[in-house]
Amino acid sequence: MEKIMWLVLGGTTFAAALRARTSRRARYVARGALGLLFLAFGVNAIYLALDNGYYDDFADPSPFGFVRDTWESVVLPHQGVFIGLLIGFEAAAGVLVLSGGRWTQAGLIGLIGFHVGQLAFGGMLWAWAAVMLVALVLLLRAERHPPEPSAAGPDRPRHRHRDRGVPTAGGLTGS
Repeated sequence: MEKIMWLVLGGTTFAAALRARTSRRARYVARGALGLLFLAFGVNAIYLALDNGYYDDFADPSPFGFVRDTWESVVLPHQGVFIGLLIGFEAAAGVLVLSGGRWTQAGLIGLIGFHVGQLAFGGMLWAWAAVMLVALVLLLRAERHPPEPSAAGPDRPRHRHRDRGVPTAGGLTGS
């Protein structure tokens, strides 16, 4: 179930981030899906509470020996501390992303760093992190340079194309 939610919310974030530069609505949808993904969907808290060994093999796909060794020697013996910090970071990032303005930008920068760090773990996290990094960078760019509101509304074209008529020898006919 949680993997489906990650895919749905991550996919929504990605799709909306593609349009966030030109659409305020898309920017808000991306921000909402991303905030929900990190704030309300605290799957790491569930895994930690269940203590079901979920994190035992987490670093195994990493191509870097120091990541696997550090995970096993430092993180696993102190899962409560490190996963607790992860949960706190994810919740804070979710709140920041939903807050708007510079707070959203700070949350996005934190999440960009987080996803760059995920690349060290290899496996499926490479694919996930790469897609999310594209979405996060696009969303950060849109947040830093939001679309200009137009008189027609937030997502409507500023200029309507008019039927200019049919060209004739004397000029245009029609309206």
